[in-house]
Amino acid sequence: MQSFSSNLLLSCFAPPDVEALRPHLRPVVLEHTKILHEAGEKISGVYFPFDAVISLVVLLEGGETVEAAMVGRDGVVGASAALDGKLALNRAIVQIGGHGVVCEPDAFKRVALDRPGMLSMIISHEQTVYGQAQQSAACNILHDSTARLCRWLLRARDLSGNDTLPFTQEFLAEMLGVRRTTVSPVAHTLQAAGMIRYRRGKIEITNVEALRESACECYETVRNNYDRLLGHNRNSEPDHAAPKS
Repeated sequence: MQSFSSNLLLSCFAPPDVEALRPHLRPVVLEHTKILHEAGEKISGVYFPFDAVISLVVLLEGGETVEAAMVGRDGVVGASAALDGKLALNRAIVQIGGHGVVCEPDAFKRVALDRPGMLSMIISHEQTVYGQAQQSAACNILHDSTARLCRWLLRARDLSGNDTLPFTQEFLAEMLGVRRTTVSPVAHTLQAAGMIRYRRGKIEITNVEALRESACECYETVRNNYDRLLGHNRNSEPDHAAPKS
């Protein structure tokens, strides 16, 4: 299993805080399409993904869904339980399967409330996720489907560390809050331009720089917010130049 450093937020906690949390963390396999919690349900686990990617999804009365935020190795799902937010505000669904660790909410809360530095990081993380949701709301209204799809694919690539993403067009349409008939021509255009290759429910990103040029500003805004949260200087890091394939 990967080490705790596989989750960037966990690795930002002070070593004594990690050691206090360690006895309460257990390995978990996050299976593709698994629902971790539904809106209105009591949060049953605090999840730190390693290579899995989780979507926080809003469901509407008519059955439509749209993704509000995407969480992966740079964050945590369910941490609001440590802040007395016992009920989930949205559905959390695994969009890319993988591994991570999970903590029982009450244990997580006890440790966090006893560790001011850790609690501060959790609050900052929740603000960052909220900022991502706000950015997504603005993006869905103001930016066209091509820019939004490029932004979404880049974010998924960053969190999974993989150029090949296991997404069907139906799933992409659901996450973007559009019809499949909207996604299909956009994906075809990106493929014709050499940015992606689509086959058998998988999308392979073949030209990252071109995809970035076509993405809306929201991709960089969200990424910069997480860089600030995690204290990263992107100029001193490899830019995910060699993801897994």
